[in-house]
Amino acid sequence: MFEKIVSVLNDIIWSPALVVLLVGAGLYFSIRTRFVQVRRFGLMIRSLFARAEKTPDGRQHGISSFEAFCVALSGRVGTGNIVGVATAIALGGPGAIFWMWIIAFFGASTAFVESTLAQQYKFRHATGYRGGPASYIEKGLGLRWLAIVFSVLVLVGYGTFLPTVQSNGMAAALGNSFQLSPLVSGLGLAFVLGLVIIGGIKSIARVASIVTPFMALGYIVITLVVIAQHLDAVPAVLRSIVTGAFGIEPVAGGILGSTIMMGVKRGIFSNEAGEGGGAIVSASAAVSHPAKQGLAQAFSVYVDTLLICTATALMILCSGTYNILDAKTGEMLVAGAPQLGDNYVGFTQAAVDSVLTGFGGTFVSIALVFFVFTTVMAYYFYGESSIMQIFEGRPEKKNVERICIWVFRFSLLGMVVFGALREADVIWQLGDVGVGITAWINVVVLLILCPRAIRALREYESSLPKKTEK
Repeated sequence: MFEKIVSVLNDIIWSPALVVLLVGAGLYFSIRTRFVQVRRFGLMIRSLFARAEKTPDGRQHGISSFEAFCVALSGRVGTGNIVGVATAIALGGPGAIFWMWIIAFFGASTAFVESTLAQQYKFRHATGYRGGPASYIEKGLGLRWLAIVFSVLVLVGYGTFLPTVQSNGMAAALGNSFQLSPLVSGLGLAFVLGLVIIGGIKSIARVASIVTPFMALGYIVITLVVIAQHLDAVPAVLRSIVTGAFGIEPVAGGILGSTIMMGVKRGIFSNEAGEGGGAIVSASAAVSHPAKQGLAQAFSVYVDTLLICTATALMILCSGTYNILDAKTGEMLVAGAPQLGDNYVGFTQAAVDSVLTGFGGTFVSIALVFFVFTTVMAYYFYGESSIMQIFEGRPEKKNVERICIWVFRFSLLGMVVFGALREADVIWQLGDVGVGITAWINVVVLLILCPRAIRALREYESSLPKKTEK
């Protein structure tokens, strides 16, 4: 019964209309910003290292642009980059990767708009700057009721549904490699997370700025080693990604709808552009101009999808360690690694093992532990900020706010354990529900408020010295 309810919800939320909305909005923002994600690529990188602005008394009220980038990237880089990519290939074929690229390219402009707006409408809290979609809904549109609804949806999506996906993928990998029980994996992750999130945003930002670059770089190095050993297969793989995206190949033609849907779903799940999570982190940065943070967050979408997800996809496809399944019947259409069945995380582990024998399972499991840890850490921050948004401007409710934050902490940690114990298919559908709900509201609001982000971009560009304009 539970599985059926989740499936029906997933089908309603992820109708073709949402796919059209996400891709269409990204295209619209790209045109309005004159493809800022291409024109300002160099400036996007430089924006990462902008110094945090200080208050008149010399204190730093928010976090730095780089810390915000790392927290947002930690929310983006998770099981979606390892298990999600494998799932996209299994249910959509190689062509699904092409649609992940498309959603990332246009999603970078969406990330720019939402993060710039988040900076424009952020508010001061005792713990630092806070804000995000709920803040620009309330202050930009004057719709407090919708802001509260969005905040509650973030608490449900990021605090309930999405953590289960992360812990489930980690538990499956640790079970494959070390025969560790899901309960032990879930409890271990919950315990370590509890130690960090109690420290608040400064603690989360500090951990993310150290762990996230380290884990991303280490993962990329290993994937490049595997791809290098299968270099002769790369041209054919790239060709299959493009032809599969349009149903040109016989197998791809039969699952074209699933190919597009899986590419968009897994792309959005991975890079979060349009969901609003990255915007929540962006509001916490202390930068001199809103567009700076917009540019920094646009770059994080590239790092997540075009770099890390692509590395995973090429590694799996070049190694041939994957199967393609009919999403409706479960029938195996392509049996590249029949022994793995629908063990999606096993696709990635087997790919590493194809070159580094006996190391694949261990490496992917360890990588997932780091990825999941930092991602759920970011999810907690999204939820905490949403609670603060609900009580913003109501100092008499500070004690209630504090109680709600503690309840949310225990709830999220409980869902981490729950996710580790559930079956993978229903968990991924729960994750899709969480992503889709917030995306629907946020993207519509962005379409209404985007002129303000465009004005901020033009204002910022007009202030740049000529030598930094390219």
